[in-house]
Amino acid sequence: MTWTRALQDNATDEALKKQMANLETAANKWLKPYPNAGIRENVEVLLVALAVAMGIRTFFLQPFKIPTGSMQPTLFGVTSVNLKDQPNFKMPGALTRFYEAFVHGKFYHHAVAAADGEVTNIGLPEHVFKFINKITVYVHYDGQDSNARTPITFWFAPDDRFAERADVQIGERFHKGDDIVKFEETAGDHLFVDRITYNFRHPKRGEIIVFETKGIPRLPPDQFYIKRLVALGGERVQLGKDRHLIIDGKRLDDRTPHFEHVYGFDPATPPMESHFSGHVDGPMLATAVCRRPRRCSGAD
Repeated sequence: MTWTRALQDNATDEALKKQMANLETAANKWLKPYPNAGIRENVEVLLVALAVAMGIRTFFLQPFKIPTGSMQPTLFGVTSVNLKDQPNFKMPGALTRFYEAFVHGKFYHHAVAAADGEVTNIGLPEHVFKFINKITVYVHYDGQDSNARTPITFWFAPDDRFAERADVQIGERFHKGDDIVKFEETAGDHLFVDRITYNFRHPKRGEIIVFETKGIPRLPPDQFYIKRLVALGGERVQLGKDRHLIIDGKRLDDRTPHFEHVYGFDPATPPMESHFSGHVDGPMLATAVCRRPRRCSGAD
């Protein structure tokens, strides 16, 4: 008796169970299982997880790293300390560096000249797996062939302003034993960007927004900037002599909602690099940034 015949003849439960057992035995004997079933299942789970993560990133929340210190003290970006000015500073060992990097987000970059020479090129940031940055500095040592270049690679380097943070520039001469690069870098804050709210309402003054630079003149394309929204469409914006903004004739100060900490600086203190200290015009900004004569030779 087959299992189909058993169903048609209204067989007893015991007969049905017996035929089901025979069916399972035949299936296990003649039907081939999927090859590598465990691997297939793990791949499917991984693909589903990636699809969910991409969906969340695209429509709901997007991770973002603060690149600069312009939003301090609200948000802290990448900061650095030039250690060339501290000849007695001793670079920590490998274990200490590992701890500082993964606990405090602090990285040390150091390269000592093996011989007399000069810096010939500073490469652009490269991204490995989109999470690890590396920058290569090329040097030419005296005695090498004229076309020879020695690469010095710095891992976990900052995304931008490497030359400025490292206080190194193309054409700079050095002697054997000199520090070509020696600086300490502290990573910026990490946060999630809300991609939902502005689908249902307009932005408000004082809110922190992230926007793409594509199509904006005088800004590098295809980057994301994070800034505080100070003016809305149709408003007239002016820059006061005290480094405060004036919107439609009204001066923004620490009593303006969302600006309590923004205007907490002392107007008598000069602007500081990588730190928000008011809004400055071109000449004042050049004076603040170009404090080293070597870097200010081309400033107006």
